[in-house]
Amino acid sequence: MSVAESDALAAPAEVVAPQRLSTRFFRSELLLIFGRRRNWVGMAVLATVPILIIVAVKLSPPSGDGGPDFINQITQNGIFAALTALTLEMPLFLPVAVAAISADSVAGEANLGTLRYLLAVPVDRTRLLVVKLGAITVFAFAATMVVAGVGALLGLAVFGAGPMVSLSGSQLPFWDGVLRLVLVCLYLTVCLTALGAIGMFVSTLTEQPIGAAVAILVLAVGSQIMDAIPQLSAIHTYLPTHYWLAFGDLLRDPIALDRTVPGLLSALAYVAIFGTAAWARFGGRDVTS
Repeated sequence: MSVAESDALAAPAEVVAPQRLSTRFFRSELLLIFGRRRNWVGMAVLATVPILIIVAVKLSPPSGDGGPDFINQITQNGIFAALTALTLEMPLFLPVAVAAISADSVAGEANLGTLRYLLAVPVDRTRLLVVKLGAITVFAFAATMVVAGVGALLGLAVFGAGPMVSLSGSQLPFWDGVLRLVLVCLYLTVCLTALGAIGMFVSTLTEQPIGAAVAILVLAVGSQIMDAIPQLSAIHTYLPTHYWLAFGDLLRDPIALDRTVPGLLSALAYVAIFGTAAWARFGGRDVTS
């Protein structure tokens, strides 16, 4: 045995410290999303809907002839202003906001010419997509909470916090009603994350974020149109928007799971399918921008 080999055997093995999980990239992505003025303008637009609803109901209170819907309940409990706003914004306004963010996730970087430099840091492509999807989820939750928060706070200030009547007809305590509102926001966040996963996949196919956003929005609106056609009932449960308004089951007493659980499973399936598709597409893509 040579002297060098003997010294190598005698030397203690180098201890490799475990690599600490860093959230710097994720925080940077969130700063990029919430630091843009256009996204703050979009949030302000989302917040105007509950304000308009409350002003309209205050100036012209509903007669109650239309049944125990959300609008008729606003004057009894301000929390229903938030639920009404979410119901009205979910078909279009909230999907527009998520479509814009998800379309910009990869295509925006490519369009600005920063994608190649981002991957040269180096940043693993799988990690990049996971971070992008996580940021989309945070934005979806923030957008939903802005609508619900503005509606609930202003509604409670104007109409007070009377008894909250569930869709089953029973009265719920105030904090139970608040908890139901939070559950609705979480449910809608999962649904919007599914749309964001589809958008992220579309974003890997192009370098034009505007074109990707339009494609995502057309898909969301087209899905809702097909869901409204009875002759297409065979495919309704497979549409990404079919369970969006199933959050009404969370307002029953007790909470019904007949549509909310399938809605969550459908959303998670879309996240898995299109997240995998985005990874397959982006993983082998030759990035030149």
